[in-house]
Amino acid sequence: MVGMTGRVSVPVPANGQGEVILLVRGGSEAYTAYTEGGEAIAKHSRAVVVEQTGPHTVLVTRC
Repeated sequence: MVGMTGRVSVPVPANGQGEVILLVRGGSEAYTAYTEGGEAIAKHSRAVVVEQTGPHTVLVTRC
């Protein structure tokens, strides 16, 4: 999971949660996404996973 790149489908605010779509197991899956250091990521942006914090929750940063 760490290092995978996905597309932001729901904007990730600086201090909140959004959603990123990742390609896994031959299909697309939505994951709840948070960012590090108060970084906001806009919808349709590319993001890379830096940590998986739960079964469908990831910490991402902008590509």
